Amino acid sequence: MTARDTAHPLPDGLSQQQIDSEVARVQAAAPAGAHHPPRDYPPYRSSHYRHPHRPPVPVRDPEAVELSGPAFGVTDVTALDRDLTAQHLGEPLGERITVQGRVLDREGRPVRGQLVELWQANASGRYAHQLDRHPAPLDPNFTGFGRCLTDDEGGYAFTTIKPGAYPWRNHVNAWRPAHIHFSLFGTAFSQRLITQMYFPGDPLFPYDPVLRSVTDSAARERLVASYDHDLSVPEWSLGYRWDIVLDGPGATWTEEGRA
Repeated sequence: MTARDTAHPLPDGLSQQQIDSEVARVQAAAPAGAHHPPRDYPPYRSSHYRHPHRPPVPVRDPEAVELSGPAFGVTDVTALDRDLTAQHLGEPLGERITVQGRVLDREGRPVRGQLVELWQANASGRYAHQLDRHPAPLDPNFTGFGRCLTDDEGGYAFTTIKPGAYPWRNHVNAWRPAHIHFSLFGTAFSQRLITQMYFPGDPLFPYDPVLRSVTDSAARERLVASYDHDLSVPEWSLGYRWDIVLDGPGATWTEEGRA
């Protein structure tokens, strides 16, 4: 049994001030230059249950695993998949937005043919998921899931609805800022990276232990999209631009800790 197995998550009912103190304690203990939090990050209480507690099982031939695993192709992704506002018979409620950007490597070169997936809460801050207990209304015209493949310039684009903030019971009066989850696959599902995009000027940033778990301020800022008026469509949607850098000094932080 390891020390991690014997550790306990923080108790229920902590105040925002107590969570803030835990964030400060973890940041003070972080190694110099590190911007990625430990996988068991106490201020994000459920992270205790969300990471492996045992050593990984070694794979003798990773390439063979990818060859025999599920794969995707161009024919699996349709133009409708990138427009989350057109996947049902009616119009979803909320502020329609366009999210566009590029997937780049550390040298700024485009990553072509990359499967990009996103999922998000609706405009009321509720996911179309049976485990979401937020008493906000579901939207019958919004599922909150989309995907597309990057083009030759590494570009991706989605039309969707700006998600709402929602409570998440990490501590008393805990609210998550509006955000969109992004998933990127390489050439196989086993290469998946997951991250989150936030919206500029959100007043909840200083209170969110998930975003603040990224201790480097520049890395946190790279998780926030920019409003781009040229992307806004007259009488239709507001535009946000967000590039994703897979590695290197300017990498976008990912939940697997590879950035």
